[in-house]
Amino acid sequence: MGTVALGTSGTTAADVIAVARGNARIELTAEARTALAASREIVDALAAKPEPVYGVSTGFGALASRHIGPDLRAQLQRNIVRSHAAGMGPRVEREVVRALMFLRLKTVCSGHTGVRPEVAQTMADVLNAGITPVVHEYGSLGCSGDLAPLSHCALTLMGEGDAEGPDGELRPAGELLAAHGISPVELREKEGLALLNGTDGMLGMLVMALADLDMLYKSADVTAALTLEALLGTEKVLAPELHAIRPHPGQAASAANMAAVLAGSGLTGHHQDDAPRVQDAYSVRCAPQVAGAGRDTIAHARTVAERELAAAVDNPVVLPDGRVESNGNFHGAPVAYVLDFLAIAAADLGSIAERRTDRLLDKNRSHGLPPFLADDAGVDSGLMIAQYTQAALVSEMKRLAVPASADSIPSSAMQEDHVSMGWSAARKLRTAVDNLTRIVAVELYAATRAVELRAGLTPAPATRAVIDAVRKAGVEGPGPDRFLAPDLAAAESFVRTGALVAAVEPVTGPLS
Repeated sequence: MGTVALGTSGTTAADVIAVARGNARIELTAEARTALAASREIVDALAAKPEPVYGVSTGFGALASRHIGPDLRAQLQRNIVRSHAAGMGPRVEREVVRALMFLRLKTVCSGHTGVRPEVAQTMADVLNAGITPVVHEYGSLGCSGDLAPLSHCALTLMGEGDAEGPDGELRPAGELLAAHGISPVELREKEGLALLNGTDGMLGMLVMALADLDMLYKSADVTAALTLEALLGTEKVLAPELHAIRPHPGQAASAANMAAVLAGSGLTGHHQDDAPRVQDAYSVRCAPQVAGAGRDTIAHARTVAERELAAAVDNPVVLPDGRVESNGNFHGAPVAYVLDFLAIAAADLGSIAERRTDRLLDKNRSHGLPPFLADDAGVDSGLMIAQYTQAALVSEMKRLAVPASADSIPSSAMQEDHVSMGWSAARKLRTAVDNLTRIVAVELYAATRAVELRAGLTPAPATRAVIDAVRKAGVEGPGPDRFLAPDLAAAESFVRTGALVAAVEPVTGPLS
């Protein structure tokens, strides 16, 4: 599983994925413990003063004007967690909750939150024990942090609510903590607020989406190359000198990937054989431009994610000079915008992949392939309805591309009157990534079948490697009609697990 060390200077995308998906253990560094203790001393000193300090000795949000006496402050911190744990709807995925908790712990360890070292250690202990709080789909507006999701996590630290154990069984959180020798925390001044005031959920989902999209864009370059090959297209449009005169780095990378896959093909460049063509259709010829624009969008989103991973998001924050200052750094706009931007790019990549698939199936545009790649067209329907499924997925992708961050809905008696909706942007991006995986899988299924139907022509070595690997993975080749759903599921798994890229790279070298 490995171990991730958390200090004061943030974390990396690789560490987030290691904890969220790989169950890596977390250790707090000596540096983090020192910073936690120092910031706590500042909070304790302010708590002892008669003057009210937001988050330490006042109410929250629209109730911040009330001064809270020392005898009610522990109750105040418990109450904010209990009252804010108001999520509804289906449970959020385990990996999302683990990323959410880990990223909140990252900010806590920065020394800017005033949380005691023992609370931070309990957060690490819960993650290390494989305990996953129940977090619900709805409850975050992406401003003042992912409030409800983080509150459900803080509730588990208090030994309240429900959580999932490492065995997958849902149990009362107090029972799970006791079973793993973890004592519930008794929150003190500012700690309840600090545990729920961050953009950690949307950031965690962004980090994981970036990892998934990196693999999917490589996969889409491969399937685009296979379709170009199956349609007897020309690889000349992939020449690096053509892409150098429009110097978008993502475009050049996609073209280079496609060229590497097509190296040595006996199918490309047959425009003049039977049906003269001057140029290939846009969905084939412009594949590097569309995929490349998406790659550049990913690069921008990764820059935003890296900045957030280095950030300490809380309100108020503890500064090294002893001040505790209110701020607006919890606003999710920077993350929300790129989450929406990625959904747009993913939708367009899915759309162009579907257009290529449809071209492979249309006898009037496929340059000699049988209708719907059927064995006996008319008796057999071939991949007709596989394309329907792909088209339905593309249609949903277009709906998911509508930006959540363009919306705002006021809350907290108009104190929180502009919100980011970043959590919603992240949730729909996760669906978009899942759908894009399936769309690429359908193109893979169609393109490999189409290449095999080009009798007498030799595919590229990389194409041959893909066909051999995908057939071993349970995706059958050309033949009479059969139950298609299992084939499509196997193709989806082949793409989702990275097996497609893994099949190509021993031949092409690492794809960009």
